[in-house]
Amino acid sequence: MTRHATLTHDASDLVAGQWRPIPGEALVSHNPAHPDQMVFACSPKLAHVDEALAAARAALPAWRAMGLDGRARVLRTYQKLASERVDAMAELIRHETGKVHWDSKAEAGLLAGKVGITLDDSPGAGRTRVAGFDIELTETRVGRCRFRPHGVMGVVGPFNFPAHLPNGHMVPALLMGNTIVLKPSDKTPAVGQALAELFDEALRAEGAPEGVVNLVHGAADVAVKLVTHDELDGILFTGSWPVGRRILESNLDRPGRIVALEMGGNNPAVVMPDADLRQAAVEVARGAFVTTGQRCTCTRRLIVHESIADGFIAAVAKIASNLVVGPPDAEHPVFMGPLVTAEARDAVLREQARQAERGGEIVLAASSPEIPGGGHYVTPGITRVDRFYADDRDDAGCDTETFGPLLRVCAVPDLDTAIQQANATRFGLAASIFTKDSTSIDRFCDEARAGCVNVNAATAGASGKLPFGGLGFSGNHRPAGSFSLDYCAYPVASMIESGDAAAIPPGFTFEDSWLG
Repeated sequence: MTRHATLTHDASDLVAGQWRPIPGEALVSHNPAHPDQMVFACSPKLAHVDEALAAARAALPAWRAMGLDGRARVLRTYQKLASERVDAMAELIRHETGKVHWDSKAEAGLLAGKVGITLDDSPGAGRTRVAGFDIELTETRVGRCRFRPHGVMGVVGPFNFPAHLPNGHMVPALLMGNTIVLKPSDKTPAVGQALAELFDEALRAEGAPEGVVNLVHGAADVAVKLVTHDELDGILFTGSWPVGRRILESNLDRPGRIVALEMGGNNPAVVMPDADLRQAAVEVARGAFVTTGQRCTCTRRLIVHESIADGFIAAVAKIASNLVVGPPDAEHPVFMGPLVTAEARDAVLREQARQAERGGEIVLAASSPEIPGGGHYVTPGITRVDRFYADDRDDAGCDTETFGPLLRVCAVPDLDTAIQQANATRFGLAASIFTKDSTSIDRFCDEARAGCVNVNAATAGASGKLPFGGLGFSGNHRPAGSFSLDYCAYPVASMIESGDAAAIPPGFTFEDSWLG
């Protein structure tokens, strides 16, 4: 099978407005809940990278010439299509990622919402920062700031939010006048193609030039060719720190190329004695285990004041042990589905064993349950450690990100130590504190080294109306969310003189007669 029922085209790349079939099984995705069920299969063509980039380059002038209003019209058409096809997109996400139904539908619903957020020009909205402006410099001279698109943008998507996260780059990039080559994750190629089909339909409906959005399937070889190509003006990447590091290394000699990296997290949640412990326990468990721990914002480290540690950790473990793990399409409520691959499941179990060998106490053991279908299931796990370290030392508390439902916890004597432990990581995406004390809240929000700092709410979950991004191994100060427009255009400063009284500086001579 090469076409999922929700797709319009057989497995294909999209190049210059043409869907080019790439039959074969060199790249295959399976349903994580039923690994024997193939979702998508293709044989990528490396040469299509060159052709897709050339098509995106050729489409740039006409796409820019449509103007902001014309491009916004395309995005509104896309918004309508995405709204109409939430159920179909959710089904595909569920089948290819293993996300449970409610989680898949929530992701599918974010596609249309991103358009509204991007087009919003109300005070404080992201669009206001790239609107351009004039200021008076002198009586005859105006200063003007305009924003121009970078040009051809390569969007490299992840598997955990295979529709929402590429969409979050593509919508603002298109509004600002860029053209795009999308390379979906090789774990979720079908969702990537479905996303490209939506954009292609909207572009065709509004008479946009061919080649504005292009799609190339593939694994590492295709990604490497794309992000190192001379025809690229920007890279918008979501994925792991090791891959992001390689992207940075490969572009050291291209300082003018915009590189926006959104990577992983080793996110802490701090719980103080005065917190609403019910609120804290529910939010910590949700933040740690939602999407089977496969969100970059998932809570990886729980830091609890020692006066409540034993009881609170036991409560979180009780919640975790009662979370429903099962088939994503089950009729009864299910909180966690399978991990995306067998390798991902095995990595969680190996990390749990490593932590136990390196001094960690297993509070709740993750296991691989037998569920009909033979999927890549794993139950939540919790390990207690003495402390956390911001390095790779051979200790259960070392700075590691496990992309699955594995939570580590430690106890601390005071807020000072809690903040130190929260910052004991080279990542810096999300952090949370649970407390009713305004002084503690202010200190944590000021001192926690993360791009997203929540209060009495989980680390997992973000508003598209706010910036989203991190520092350190989590990102390079290119926040997405409402700030995504910022990395999709660059400012151009102009001084415009309307007078004729050019100043004659000292040592400078000019006579009108010299002009003849």
